[in-house]
Amino acid sequence: MTRPRASLVSLSDTPWYHVVTRCVRRAYLCGFDRLTGRSFEHRRGWVELRLRQLAGVFAIDVAAYAVMSNHVHLVVRVDADRAAGWSDTEVLRRWRCLFRGPVVVERFLSPATRTEMTEAELDGVAELIATYRARLADLSWFMRVLNESIARMANREDGVRGRFWEGRFRSQAILDETALLAVMAYVDLNPIRAGIAETPEESAHTGIAARIAALRTSDEGMTEGRPTNVQRSTPETIDASPAAHTTTDHTDTSPNACSDNRREAALDRLPPAPLMPFGNPAEVPAVVPFTLDDYLPLVDSLGRALHPRKRGSIPAELPEILSRLGIAPERFVEHAGFLLKGFGAAIGAPQRLTALAAQRECRYLRGVRHAKALFSTPATANPSATAA
Repeated sequence: MTRPRASLVSLSDTPWYHVVTRCVRRAYLCGFDRLTGRSFEHRRGWVELRLRQLAGVFAIDVAAYAVMSNHVHLVVRVDADRAAGWSDTEVLRRWRCLFRGPVVVERFLSPATRTEMTEAELDGVAELIATYRARLADLSWFMRVLNESIARMANREDGVRGRFWEGRFRSQAILDETALLAVMAYVDLNPIRAGIAETPEESAHTGIAARIAALRTSDEGMTEGRPTNVQRSTPETIDASPAAHTTTDHTDTSPNACSDNRREAALDRLPPAPLMPFGNPAEVPAVVPFTLDDYLPLVDSLGRALHPRKRGSIPAELPEILSRLGIAPERFVEHAGFLLKGFGAAIGAPQRLTALAAQRECRYLRGVRHAKALFSTPATANPSATAA
């Protein structure tokens, strides 16, 4: 039975989510289609760039991603507290990076015309600000803008209309640190499991490849997988002026096409945000609660263990992070290739799944048996708590 999105994405349960969105009919609309002989590989770059750009506008951090030929995996953290701390002006400027908005918003943003606004107009703007603030910390709106943008670009390139993505994206709540580590490794190793890459650094359009590339260019202003020369977007770096919503592309002169072209031109101007850094949540809340020194060797070791010619082998040099978080290495390797197929709306330690089922007043959540096999001991911490 399909559950409403509000019950699947509940920030009171956890701010961490694994998201999967697929092309219609699972067609190779972002890769090489052997049936037709056409290559759409360049569209994977579109998706990668756009999701990094949108992460700089929304209060949503991207911890891991893998853009495949016919689907996309994301691991994100929704930061509602960050959105709540934005000023009214910042909320409006960020929203105008995505949508033109009513004229009253433009008047409010201009000091010259704001003083001339009536009380009714100011009340209307206040309501819009509350709505936009909520949407900027909403996973559904993030995915909507991402998917619509890519669909418009692809349809324009193909000269067609219609759906590019399936109607609903799938989301899974990540309930604890053990689950977060497992899901991030699962996502970063997707190209290796699919046989389209041999090593993590060769897996194009993935978060792990981006982090490794940043490390390799550390002498050019990069540090620990987070580019220091790419900052999170702010109202000063985002161009939300009316001119940012215009373009000279008039291949389709219909009103809707012109509006879409203006929107794409505005999105193209956005700077890409850095990936979520690794660190200590007690010091900086919005971080992945591990160290990069632990994570990279783990992904490399698991990637070799999951190689088709080496399936089932357990690298002796697996980092101790597995033991610290209560994950059995043998079980982890055994289940990693099929990790998320065994879980439903949430993934985590057995007791966390049981507690969430009771909270949602449902008989059970799919995945308890897999959780018992994968996670040998209780999780040491909850990312929603440590990152609060």
